[in-house]
Amino acid sequence: MRTAYKMRAYPTPQQEAVLNRTFGCVRLVWNKVLAWRQARYRKERVTTSYAESDRYLTELKCDPELAFLSEVSSVPLQQTLRHQHNAFVNFFSGRSRYPRYKSRQGRQSASYTRAAFKWRQGRLYLAKMMDAPLEVVWSWPKVDPASICPTTVTVSRDPCGRWYVSFAVEVEAPDEASTTGSAVGLDLGITHFAVTSDGVKIVGARRLARRERSLARYQRRMTRTQPGSSNHRKAKAKIARAHRKVGASRADFLHKTSSRLIRDHDLIVIEDLNVKGMVRNRRLAKAIFDSGWGTFRSMLEYKAARYGRHLIVIDRWYPSSKTCSVCGHLLTELSLGTRTWRCPSCRTLHDRDVNAAKNILAAGLAVTACGGDVRHAGVSRVRSPVKQEPQPARARIPVLLQGRE
Repeated sequence: MRTAYKMRAYPTPQQEAVLNRTFGCVRLVWNKVLAWRQARYRKERVTTSYAESDRYLTELKCDPELAFLSEVSSVPLQQTLRHQHNAFVNFFSGRSRYPRYKSRQGRQSASYTRAAFKWRQGRLYLAKMMDAPLEVVWSWPKVDPASICPTTVTVSRDPCGRWYVSFAVEVEAPDEASTTGSAVGLDLGITHFAVTSDGVKIVGARRLARRERSLARYQRRMTRTQPGSSNHRKAKAKIARAHRKVGASRADFLHKTSSRLIRDHDLIVIEDLNVKGMVRNRRLAKAIFDSGWGTFRSMLEYKAARYGRHLIVIDRWYPSSKTCSVCGHLLTELSLGTRTWRCPSCRTLHDRDVNAAKNILAAGLAVTACGGDVRHAGVSRVRSPVKQEPQPARARIPVLLQGRE
């Protein structure tokens, strides 16, 4: 299994100069090759392979105006061609969007393979900087740094000036977590980040909303400075630090929440939310982005596969909020502002989110009852059973639990 260890790095001023020069060359090669790919396709209507882009890189190095490309390690330049080739493969496969040009603004990175770095006794030596090791702070107390054998090292710098090193390592897959016999359905929302079928409401911290006033003040200060001046760079770095704190706090919350759910439940059922379509609502877009639903689902997917849990994703059109979890009655309409409603058939008073989570769990249990294995490491998807006759969820769940045994 492939994993990565990311930690802070503290390069010397001389190492910073070499790394910044490497970042610039990596960015230049990416943009030059991308423009050449596009022009070649428009003119000749042919795609470009990695070998052809590698030969074009050799031509760029022979250009007297680009002779500085030979002053940095050639491995990061070749790695950016591999990344660009994989980006096009993912684009044509429908897994990502079209590759874009790189900017000197934002995060900068360079990747080194084994031919361009040495990792000895917890000390990192990079190509063109072999005279002194790059200082890194090992932040994984349960892992001995001298025991790992990294295959790739990625050095990066975020917009606020912090340096990081990421080690890609091949490790043995962890043992599957012990079974708990528990299943849970999740209904993601804005007022509460998630509501479980057990009635537990997980409150989201709204990280961006907390710092919104401070960010607005920092941005006003930056607009009063002269672009390119020292004060402008300082104000811009301050904004970047504020955004970094928001992102780090959100990632910490999502990791802890997803890990707790994976640890406590064998089966987790969620909805396939159309986040891209939902953010078109201007009133809710900022709150949806601040919640991080897409990142949360990705975390659940890879953690479920790693620890032998089963994640089921039901269809987004499944009427979980409008269906009574007791008798199965389906409402014709239910406005978004209605948080509680009483079933006209069985007269049960429902909390909108808890009722939806119970129905999501019932739909996921139907998958396991039809032959699925709760211990299976993977993600299953189930289509909406809207066209079927609704059945009482309370009478259906015990039968499904018997099918899991």
